[in-house]
Amino acid sequence: MNTANLQMEGLLLALGSLMRALKKKGLLTEAEIQEMLREAEGRAARPDGLSAANVHAVMFPVRFLERDIASSEPASFSELAAAVAKERHG
Repeated sequence: MNTANLQMEGLLLALGSLMRALKKKGLLTEAEIQEMLREAEGRAARPDGLSAANVHAVMFPVRFLERDIASSEPASFSELAAAVAKERHG
């Protein structure tokens, strides 16, 4: 796997853990986190000349984090990535 992909995987897992900690400490609610992620997804959805595949690639991290924060138990990267891919092709 490409080193950049591994770095992205680590970053997404770290961000997911950070969001879970903010939620657990009551600093942000799940609804507030989801709202922030929907806002990010909306900004990512503006293609600015990107192909559909590239737009989906830009949106992947946001959708990954949406899935991660919504799950009751922390899931593995591969489980969350598969859920995002299934949602896209579902």
